[in-house]
Amino acid sequence: MPAQLIGGTSTDDDVYGEVGDGIGTITLNRPDRRNALSDAMIAGLESLLDAMQESLEVGVIVITGAGKAFCSGGDVQDFDAKGGEGGGGTEVDAAAVEAQRQAQRATVAKIYRSRKPVIAAIPGAAAGAGLGLALAADFRIGSERAVFATAFGAVGLSGDFGVAWLLNDIVGPVKARELMLLNPRVRADEARALGLLNEVVPEDEFDGRVRALAEQLASGPAQAYEYMLDNLDRAPHVSLEESMDAEVPLHKATGLTEDHIGAVRAFVEKRTPTFGRR
Repeated sequence: MPAQLIGGTSTDDDVYGEVGDGIGTITLNRPDRRNALSDAMIAGLESLLDAMQESLEVGVIVITGAGKAFCSGGDVQDFDAKGGEGGGGTEVDAAAVEAQRQAQRATVAKIYRSRKPVIAAIPGAAAGAGLGLALAADFRIGSERAVFATAFGAVGLSGDFGVAWLLNDIVGPVKARELMLLNPRVRADEARALGLLNEVVPEDEFDGRVRALAEQLASGPAQAYEYMLDNLDRAPHVSLEESMDAEVPLHKATGLTEDHIGAVRAFVEKRTPTFGRR
């Protein structure tokens, strides 16, 4: 089916969503600001993530940016206009702290905790908070123009949107410190070598490769994917024995699904299985 706009959004909004062929696509849509975050974008992203998580028509979520960037993070022009991140004040505003916490949970945490696979399709720069959005995804596909930067130190900030935690998890503590404190521009090939990108794709093949991966995931066994992600999220925090014990009931539960029974029959009959989204 052709993609349909969802969530009451339009292509004029700071972020909009489309659903078609089992793929939910969220586009960050401030290309004139390199898709820098705005309050409207954060609220829209939360709403779209929730809607796609609940939709039976969505098997995979793709997050990308309009134009040449993925997301440049906080809007530095906006910071300047209001007197900096602190709004020109001399004390930390408790209400602003709480609002920021909620914004991070509404975006990065929802992406990271999604029980449907999430692909970050990165056509260009992912920096600051935008890097956090990208790193929270299950798969990161970059064009040859993709570039990563923590960016916080360049504007005298310590960092937010989970970037320190996610970098530490993905590249390890030594490299995470280098990326946070020195703020190098990490280009696509180096990002691939570090594990920040799963793939680097020529610019003219980028959309097609993202689409192919999304179609592959959208046509897969949804319940099995959900439980795989549960297992993967749990694994770093428990012992091997605890991890294996927790895997068993989920494994047995997927053994009762039509997806499993149909796939077993397809294997025996030497044909490709067909999975149904639930």
